Amino acid sequence: MAPAQGGFSWSNIAVGAVMNMFEVTTLGQPFEVIKTQMASNRTQTMGQALKTVWSRGGVLGFYQGLIPWAWIEASTKGSVLMFTSSEVQHVAKSFGMGPGAAGLLGGMTGGIVQAYATMGFCTCMKTAEITRSKQAGAGIKPPSTWQVFADIYRREGIRGINKGVNAVAVRQMTNWGSRMGFARLAESPVRKLSGKNESEKLSAMERILCSTIGGALSTWNQPIEVIRVEMQSMSKAASQHHLAEKPSILGTLKYIYKENGIRGLYRGVSPRIGLGVWQTVCMVSFADTLREWMHIGK
Repeated sequence: MAPAQGGFSWSNIAVGAVMNMFEVTTLGQPFEVIKTQMASNRTQTMGQALKTVWSRGGVLGFYQGLIPWAWIEASTKGSVLMFTSSEVQHVAKSFGMGPGAAGLLGGMTGGIVQAYATMGFCTCMKTAEITRSKQAGAGIKPPSTWQVFADIYRREGIRGINKGVNAVAVRQMTNWGSRMGFARLAESPVRKLSGKNESEKLSAMERILCSTIGGALSTWNQPIEVIRVEMQSMSKAASQHHLAEKPSILGTLKYIYKENGIRGLYRGVSPRIGLGVWQTVCMVSFADTLREWMHIGK
C-alpha cells in the first residue's frame, strides 16, 4: 500500500475508532469513572472515591458506563478526531506551520467537531450512569440508564440529552489542542536529547514520552471538566442547582466556587492526569505507529 500523499485519508477513520476503543476498554474507563466520581463528589478524597466505586460491583464498578455509552462514544469520537485533526494538521503544515502549532490547531478543531457531532449525548449518559446512584433514597433501586435517557428525552427532547454539550466542546477543544500541540512540540527537544535530526523517526519509547508530556500538561483545564460533570450529573446537588432553566458554564462555575472554593474546581485532577496521558499515548504515539505500519499519511 503506497503512503498517502496528503489529501483525504479515510483510513484515519478506522484507526481513530480502533485506537479509541482500545483506550477506553483498557485504562480509559477506570480513570474516567474515578475522575467523574471525584468531580461530582468534591468533598471525597481519592481513597473515599475508590471505595465508593468499588462498592458498586468491585472491579466492574470501574467500568460503569462502558457499555453501551463509552463504546458508542469511543468508536465515533475517535473516528471524527483522527480524521479531522489529521486533515487540519496536513493543511496547516502546507501553509508553513510547525508541528506544535499544527498539532494545536488540528487537536482543537478535532475536539470541537467530535463534541458536537457525537460526544454530547454519550458523555451526558455516561456521566448519568456513573452518578445516578446518588439520586436514590435508602434502599431504593436507582433507575437504569436507559430509563434516565427516556425520561430526559421525554421531558426535554434532544436538547436535554445534549445538556452540557457546550462545556464538553470547550473541554475537548482545549483537551486535544493541548494534547496534540504539547506532544508534537515535545518531539523537537526529545530529538535533540537523542541526537536525531528532524528527518529521523522517533523510537516507540520516545513517542510515548512525547505523548506522556502532552497528556500530563493538558490537564491544566480541569475546572472545565468539573463544570461539565456538574452540568451533566444526576446528583441531588446538581439537580437542585439545575432547577434554573438553563444552567450556563459561567453560572455553574460560580456555583462550584461558592460551594467548594478553588480546590473544588480541581477535584479529580490526579486520575485525569492518568487518563490524559493514556489517551494521548493511544491517540498520538500508538496511532502514529499504526498509521506508519498501514502506510497512512499523518
